[in-house]
Amino acid sequence: MDRKSKVRQIALAAFIAWGAAQGAQAQAQAVETNGGSAAVVPEPDTTTALPATVPGGQAETTALTPDENRQSAAGNVAELQQMIHGSELSELRTTYNGSYGASMLFYGKEMTYYIALFQQKNFWRVIKTQDAARADMIYKDFVRQTVQLSDVEIRRTQLEAQKAFTQRMIALSQDRASRLQADLEIARQQQSIVATQQEQKRAETTALAQQKLAAQDQLRAAQRQVRELQRQLESGLPSH
Repeated sequence: MDRKSKVRQIALAAFIAWGAAQGAQAQAQAVETNGGSAAVVPEPDTTTALPATVPGGQAETTALTPDENRQSAAGNVAELQQMIHGSELSELRTTYNGSYGASMLFYGKEMTYYIALFQQKNFWRVIKTQDAARADMIYKDFVRQTVQLSDVEIRRTQLEAQKAFTQRMIALSQDRASRLQADLEIARQQQSIVATQQEQKRAETTALAQQKLAAQDQLRAAQRQVRELQRQLESGLPSH
């Protein structure tokens, strides 16, 4: 590999590292929540590197100074991890958005503010300053980043809930449809039974009507015979 190629690789690596540091500092709107004691801030297990850019590529860089941008690399994260176990660190503010959060903590002995950006139990960035106004500005910027970083996460949670709700409604509708289908089958079977019974009764009624007519014919024939025999019997008797 020639000298020019090596120089290009070094320049490219430096540009990527700079872009990763700058792209992670997103801005969006957020509501600040006032904190109480330092126990509210999640105690970190490890320091995990989060994405360098906000989802969607819409992140805006924060107004951190070059010195502040170098602070996390200089050991602020490890320093805060050690201090948070003690009781001398006071939590002034903490805001949560999804699994992301921002906190501003105060170390009274040195009049130093620690502003942290974290996800779940993992610190992402930690800036410290003795300027109260500067600390408030950085905290507000970190809060805006948590809003933008959590957008996809919150949307995913909502979509999962909507999907579960829709699936539950589908199951209920399918169950209702199954019960209605069963009722319909029963109604059809009963209708078929009733139709068969009606047809049988109509046939029986027709047969009975025919039997009635035949019986009436027999009755009239018998009555004629009786009258004829009566007439014959009466005609052979002497008159008074």
